[in-house]
Amino acid sequence: MKKVFGIVGLLLVFAFPSFSQAQNPLKIGYIEFNTLIAAMPGVDSVKIKLQKYQGTLSNTLDAMRSEFENKYQEYQQGSAGMSDLIKQTKEKELQDLKDRIDAFSQKAQTDLQAKQQELLQPVIDKAKAAVKEVAKENKFTYIINGIEDVVLYSESSDDIMPLVKKKLGLQ
Repeated sequence: MKKVFGIVGLLLVFAFPSFSQAQNPLKIGYIEFNTLIAAMPGVDSVKIKLQKYQGTLSNTLDAMRSEFENKYQEYQQGSAGMSDLIKQTKEKELQDLKDRIDAFSQKAQTDLQAKQQELLQPVIDKAKAAVKEVAKENKFTYIINGIEDVVLYSESSDDIMPLVKKKLGLQ
């Protein structure tokens, strides 16, 4: 019986070493991640590329709307002398064009968001890697994005923005 209690006691000591050691203190830092991304190199070129892409989409949408307006004006001017069959055909053509414009507009918005994500992802990945390295180097337990938006109360915490900017070579 003494052997059983001895073995169980020995197992408990090895199974739960945290009881015999002092636990590491919790160290929390925060960073305004969007501010960091805005300061990263390459963000300006991403903005320029997005503006060009958005301009291309806008030009196409404007051309489609212009085509619709021209056809609608033609319809209004000539509708008095049109037969019912021609009126119905023109109205169907206008409705189809309007539907295509609406679909293009929605698709353009989705494509623009996807393009933004595609272009920003390498910058975001680099920033996340730097945050992770700084957290490990400075023994942070948690890093929170934006202290005001996420945390309702905190005692002291460290803003790691200067450390991450230094890691990335930013000013």
